[in-house]
Amino acid sequence: MTTFNWAIVGLGGIAANMADTLQARDNKIYAVASRSTAKAEAFAENYTVEKTYGSYSEVFADEKVDIVYIATPHNNHYEYIMEALHHNKHVLCEKAITVNSSELEEIIALAQEKKLFVSEAMTIFHMPLFKEIKRLINEGILGEMKMIQASFGSSKPYDVTSRFFNPDLAGGALLDIGTYAVSFARYFLSSQPHQIKTTMKQFETGVDEQSGILLQNNEGEIAVINLSIRAKTPKTAVLGGDKGYITITDYPRADKATFISTAGETTLIQAGSSADAMLYEVEDFEKLLLGNLENTLPLSKDVLDILTDVREQWGLVYSFEKK
Repeated sequence: MTTFNWAIVGLGGIAANMADTLQARDNKIYAVASRSTAKAEAFAENYTVEKTYGSYSEVFADEKVDIVYIATPHNNHYEYIMEALHHNKHVLCEKAITVNSSELEEIIALAQEKKLFVSEAMTIFHMPLFKEIKRLINEGILGEMKMIQASFGSSKPYDVTSRFFNPDLAGGALLDIGTYAVSFARYFLSSQPHQIKTTMKQFETGVDEQSGILLQNNEGEIAVINLSIRAKTPKTAVLGGDKGYITITDYPRADKATFISTAGETTLIQAGSSADAMLYEVEDFEKLLLGNLENTLPLSKDVLDILTDVREQWGLVYSFEKK
């Protein structure tokens, strides 16, 4: 079995979850990097990591690293992905993979030039449940797909200094939680939407507090998305067709769904395990490197195109973005 040397960049809570996943799978966590050497050393000791670095550039330059997992805030993703690619590393990066389409286009071009793989650690694209639901839809369980609904509301504590509300860190609902809802919609839409309508309420720091997004593609399928970081709402998604509908609760890491036919018959759909969400990301990325899986990066690009269009309609530009 082919094994890869993984490096983790950015050592927050999600990085610890990834380390647990890699360790449980007997993957080698070869190196970790943090801007704090003490933090890197403590993390490495906890997970029996061979190499520790007090800067990201050092880990990118390490010739023994095969894959870099980037778990920093998303405002820095473009910079770190590009540096990793320049050092011939494959990259699995947390969501949102970049803050806008132009950044991702540059990443895609460089990855193709250097024959490297980049993927987004977006659970929607890797959960077995969604692969099973898509199979059932292709077999006709919904009949003709008509409507998609996805909501995600998270009531973050009021704190203007928090990263969730900080425009310098690309804060706001859209890139933090909205990317899940838009990724869900795009995963099940038959094609990229050609009509995008949106409205937004701005938080006092200038980031998006809550919004509504309406998508429609050439097949006439419509997706309705509701987002908020100041209101708690169910993380519920619905796929509706002329033969019935599928409801998924807590959809970002879901392992079961319910199909209700137009006649009222109920069927439970189950696949995978919510607890293994990050495991599926790792497995799919390694399959991609070995040539056994199609790249999901085009889906991430479609999602970034939607998110970028939405922000352009709002007139929301982060100070660090290229003009």
